[in-house]
Amino acid sequence: MKKGSLFLLLLVYTLNYSQTVRKYSNEFMNIGVDAAALGMSNAAVASTQDVNSGYWNPAGLIHLEDHQVSLMHANYFANIAQYDYLAYASPIDDRSAWGISLIRFGVDDILNTTELIDSQGNIDYNRISLFSTADYGFTFSYARKLPVPGFQYGVNTKVIRRIIGKFASSWGFGFDIGIQFEKNDWQFGLMLRDITTTYNVWNIDEAEYKKIANALPGENQELPESTEITAPKVQLGIAKKFIIHYDYSILAAANMNMRFAKTNDLFSTDFVSVDPAVGFEFGYTDLVFLRAGVGNFQNIAQLDSTQRVGFQPNIGLGFKYKGIQIDYALTDLGNQSTALYSNIFSVKVDLGMFRN
Repeated sequence: MKKGSLFLLLLVYTLNYSQTVRKYSNEFMNIGVDAAALGMSNAAVASTQDVNSGYWNPAGLIHLEDHQVSLMHANYFANIAQYDYLAYASPIDDRSAWGISLIRFGVDDILNTTELIDSQGNIDYNRISLFSTADYGFTFSYARKLPVPGFQYGVNTKVIRRIIGKFASSWGFGFDIGIQFEKNDWQFGLMLRDITTTYNVWNIDEAEYKKIANALPGENQELPESTEITAPKVQLGIAKKFIIHYDYSILAAANMNMRFAKTNDLFSTDFVSVDPAVGFEFGYTDLVFLRAGVGNFQNIAQLDSTQRVGFQPNIGLGFKYKGIQIDYALTDLGNQSTALYSNIFSVKVDLGMFRN
């Protein structure tokens, strides 16, 4: 019962503050996909080269040699929230590729206690109902090599669908642009997320909203604004793979994640905030992989008014055999989370193996 009431209070808060430009608008699209990348603290902008490039940097789709599919499922907040991801990508010719992906982040079977008390003031548990809140992100990706050797670019078109039970729903649209450059075995990446801003338009059921507005007497009596804008973000990446005695390899990668707002990130100004991330992947014969990374560097305020720097370490491992790759990561949720660590599994399949 307490959990249901808590969700309704959070729902009122979300609806009232989901307006104009928000620091963390559509944040579910920033959690990350693919346990291999998550195990390296999301330092994948420069090195991504498979079906998951549609998320990390669409320019990486150029490296596809055949059709690929990828899927991931994760549970967050002690299995309360479910995160699912499915993607498909394929080369078009030797200079271009395309892909599609779907992300769902949702909480199901939330207790709706707004009608718990009847008109006579009696508690009637039969009046409790269930509802779900879910965010969906559908992305279409296109990548192409540039005439300049070593350069490729990619573009994402995103459609965002958000549903909060019967209370409210929204549609959003946005674009990403990614660039990769390779020279002397060094890889460089630039990802511009929500480059034109992602614009969400909310449709709010006024009758249902009044029920949850009364959860805080005297508060939230006016309908929230119906628009929400996701501000652009920039990610810079660099990576290099080192081969050791033919059988062993080490991939080192780093990201600089930038938001144009003042946050608790390690480097923060009124104009831009920067959160670095570093990841490593140790591979043996392109068969077994061990991964580690560190990121989410935050300035954390202490009770004595001082600050300390917090960070988030991640680890992971992977196994690849005949076009099937299974990866695992132990990681936290997103870039601003204080949630407990979660076990993440993902699968990637090269469909070309079925034609051999």
